[in-house]
Amino acid sequence: MAIRNADDVHHERAKKLMCRALRGEFGTIYTSDYIFDEAVTLALVRTKRMDLAVDVGDYILSSPRIRIIFVDHEIFERAWKIMQKYQDKMLSFTDATTIAIMERYGILYLMTFDSRFKGIVTIVE
Repeated sequence: MAIRNADDVHHERAKKLMCRALRGEFGTIYTSDYIFDEAVTLALVRTKRMDLAVDVGDYILSSPRIRIIFVDHEIFERAWKIMQKYQDKMLSFTDATTIAIMERYGILYLMTFDSRFKGIVTIVE
């Protein structure tokens, strides 16, 4: 999670984007339980520091502006179809769940630095 890692190449840009998002510029901020899992796990694996992984998790969980959407059976099934449809993009299953959630909830923008989403959803970067 670039916003919590000062060494990340996208850190400064992530801070600016999050400030805009927290001001409501892009509407409600959503994440998923799968993204939460990825963010916390990646923080732990990259830093080998549990305190930093917990910091990332606490940042997401404590924000009153971030709404967590949980992947259910319907989103899971749709994500599996999306992953297969966009094989050329090499989407992870988590990426596909993000797209499925966006479809279901009418979420218009995705804040990401991952170019695999280009051409599928509108990216704010």
